[in-house]
Amino acid sequence: MENAEPPEGERIAQLCRAIYEDMRESVYAGAARRGFDDLRPAHSGVLRHIDAAGSRVVDLAERAGMTKQSMAYLTEGLAALDYVEIGADPGDRRAKRVLLTRRGRDAVATLTKLSLEAEAAIADKIGKGRIEALRKDLRDIKAALRRAAPGQ
Repeated sequence: MENAEPPEGERIAQLCRAIYEDMRESVYAGAARRGFDDLRPAHSGVLRHIDAAGSRVVDLAERAGMTKQSMAYLTEGLAALDYVEIGADPGDRRAKRVLLTRRGRDAVATLTKLSLEAEAAIADKIGKGRIEALRKDLRDIKAALRRAAPGQ
């Protein structure tokens, strides 16, 4: 059976990215209205990946899929805005450990809450059952892609 080419802009990756970008815009606008107007979507590379007990810059970079230098730049910017503190890693004094400040923890909690609210709003519009089915389908696609990935 031959697969028909989807309409322009409707390949799975394009749809997922568009949904992500729309939700991200909404979530960060909501965060700005709640006092976090200095946060930018680029900061999510740090905020989504940092452990509660803190994380090394190199580990954050790996989780976010970026260079250590780019992650260091982001973490330094967030430190200047009082979202994180950067210090020596107790296990390796040469490494830098990044910890959320109180403001950083509040920001992460706010972003998480807004993200969940955005998902709930979508469920209200299209139905909870469809959202759950979509979530399952996306998990299946993710698993299929990982199984098909070269070298795995």
